Order: sequence, then C-alpha cells, then structure tokens
Amino acid sequence: MKIRVGMGFDVHRLVPERELWLGGIRLEHTLGLLGHSDADVLIHAICDALLGAANMRDIGYHFPDTGKEFHNIDSKILLRKTVELLSEKGYSIGNIDATVCAEQPKLKPHIPQMQECLAGVMGIDADDISIKATTTEKLGFTGRQEGISAYATVLIHKQ
Repeated sequence: MKIRVGMGFDVHRLVPERELWLGGIRLEHTLGLLGHSDADVLIHAICDALLGAANMRDIGYHFPDTGKEFHNIDSKILLRKTVELLSEKGYSIGNIDATVCAEQPKLKPHIPQMQECLAGVMGIDADDISIKATTTEKLGFTGRQEGISAYATVLIHKQ
C-alpha cells in the first residue's frame, strides 16, 4: 500500500451581504466570506490538502477563479470533483484533520453537522474527519474578525 500525506490552507475575507458557508453548511452570521465561489475556507483547505497529497497541484489550478463556471459555485461540488480526481489516480482517503480559525461565530455546535456533510460528499465515514475550531485570541486579521482561515492535513492511500 502506498500512503501519502497532504497539507492545505485557505483564507477569505469576511464581508457584509454574503452567506457564511463552512464545512459545507450555511451558518447564521452577520458576515460571510468573500470569494469567487461560496468561499468555504474549510472545504478549500481540504481540497488543497487532497490535491497536494496526490501531487496534483492545487485548487486554483483545477478550479481557477477566472472560470465563469466556478463563479458562486457550491464548494461541495469542488470537493466532490477533487475526490473524483484522486480516485482516477487510484487514491482513497484515509482521514482528514482540519482546524478552522475564527473569532465568530462559535463553531463547536456545528462541527458534527459539518463532519456528516463532508463525509457524505466524499463518501467516507464521518469518524474519519476531525474538525477543530480555534480563535487567535483576538490577534491578527482573524482576531479583528476581518477573515477566517482553515488548515487541513490528509492521509490518502493507494492499493
């Protein structure tokens, strides 16, 4: 069995008059993330980690923000396509460990729903997806509530 590890990171600015999507679910909040797609930083970090682990470049390469077909796209579609790309190379997902950095809204109550949503999109067990939430103790752009970032580490394998 061939085992590979990948790491992903994403960040988007918080702005008014946008919906807030994290981990494939919509959260009630006064601000949303700005981006060409729905700007789901957690999904984008996971996509980058998966693509990196398979040595397939990054999310911007496969789904460029210049592509009209990706404007306002649901990031779950991008994640599903990423999993398909990995599958074409013979890879399966072992597990995902992710962290979202945000001051607000509080994410802990939403993590089980995010895990279930992401598991359904990727066709894996929710127990194989760890999602943690943290703040930056009011430091930096996250602390000033100017944006949200996410990190993801993944393990993939090929028989």
